[in-house]
Amino acid sequence: MMASINSEHELSGKTHPACYNLELLLKDCQIEHVRRSGPGGQHRNKVETGVVIKHLPTRITGEASERRQQGRNRSIALFRLRVNLALGYRLSEIAESPSLLWQRRITNGTLKVNSEHDEFPALLAEALDTITYYRFDVKSSSEFLNCSSSQLIKFLKKEPRAFALLNQHRLEAGLHPLK
Repeated sequence: MMASINSEHELSGKTHPACYNLELLLKDCQIEHVRRSGPGGQHRNKVETGVVIKHLPTRITGEASERRQQGRNRSIALFRLRVNLALGYRLSEIAESPSLLWQRRITNGTLKVNSEHDEFPALLAEALDTITYYRFDVKSSSEFLNCSSSQLIKFLKKEPRAFALLNQHRLEAGLHPLK
């Protein structure tokens, strides 16, 4: 279960929007139904089954149109929005210790989560917030998160954009890129 907070606390530095429960997250979103071309035949071209969800406070979006069912596209778009929030929005501070969600996912220093799991965006946001807080020092970040540096890097590689973002920031900070 994802953390839940009141919407007036949104973007206050306490909870990342990728960690909000879905109901709360959707209160701050605009949903648009669109038509997209591609496979699916006449049904897809005549019906607005595509979904674009925009998080209004950050202007970050998630969209999906590959399925013929609007409900399925909405679920995919919402997951993509949460991943994009994890990638595109940083908290200015981190908690004193890793979240309970993170702690539940760590076993003997190994982080276990599939990149398609519902908890993945929240974990990705926490990892990126921590790495940013420690100025892109993966060793210090992994020590804080109670996992090895290699486990943290392996986790970030599950979302190639996150790994590329980390390396971009490391280069800007004068650090060597990770492999």
